[in-house]
Amino acid sequence: MRSIVATPEEPAPVAILEVAEPVPGDDELLVEVRAGSLNRGELRLVASRAGWRPGQDIAGVVVRAAANGLGPSVGERIAAVVEQGGWAELAAAPVDRSCVLPDGVSFADGACLGIAGLTAFRALRIGGSVTGARVLVTGASGGVGRFAVQLARDGGAEVTAVVGDPSRAGGLAELGATAVVRYQDELDGLYDVVLDGVCGQVLERGIRALAPGGVAVLYGMASGEPAKVGLFDFDRGPGSRLQPFRLYQTDTSTFGRDLGHLAHLLAEGRLVAPIGLHVPWTELPDAMAALRDRQVQGKVVFDVVG
Repeated sequence: MRSIVATPEEPAPVAILEVAEPVPGDDELLVEVRAGSLNRGELRLVASRAGWRPGQDIAGVVVRAAANGLGPSVGERIAAVVEQGGWAELAAAPVDRSCVLPDGVSFADGACLGIAGLTAFRALRIGGSVTGARVLVTGASGGVGRFAVQLARDGGAEVTAVVGDPSRAGGLAELGATAVVRYQDELDGLYDVVLDGVCGQVLERGIRALAPGGVAVLYGMASGEPAKVGLFDFDRGPGSRLQPFRLYQTDTSTFGRDLGHLAHLLAEGRLVAPIGLHVPWTELPDAMAALRDRQVQGKVVFDVVG
């Protein structure tokens, strides 16, 4: 079968090469992959791991059910999160990290849900019920940010989206942001939940804008800069706190359950997959460059095609 393979020493960072087919474990499905999506962390790994087979977020069709009898059946359309090697014609996907895609949800939309959707969903959940709350989402123009804006809005929050480049803010109001501001703009009032994937001065300002009892959830460091945070930065919000968040430190055995929830939100029209660039996998090198250079608003998705 064919697979995307990292080629960091070549002019193009990846190539489509022939590899051995995967051998699924008893608790894994064999999936004919139809679409995948990129995550920024994969760009770093591709650049340093010659011969590595990337790919976590996939969607496709089950061609062999799990030997343990659990999970989707042959022929069902699914989305899944795998450890690696997902950008291929065939992939082995753990049953508990897979969900059936409802009718009307495309493979491209399903492939968006994995790392970005789960990160936004679980990070927001740390803040508890957001009904009537004020939520600040930094890095809102990216995949996680666009999911977070929608999920907070769907939960009944008033959402402020924060972006570094106003030209990348397209569609955020339509996704549910009440206000869209730049990193350097003054924040209007206090926020019950701050979701931050930027760190540095952006996180510092978010912490200083926490309401009493509020929480700032740090899930990323897109700026590459650490935040300088001290005791007195929390003075405006007594009882507020900073909560680091890493997706793989949460319960991975329930990934499939949460993916299924997100997929149903897509089917119901309560969530829109934030696809910023959709290409065939033959164009992955250029798509990866566009994501690296922050030229994409949302997720990069590709189709596995002949």
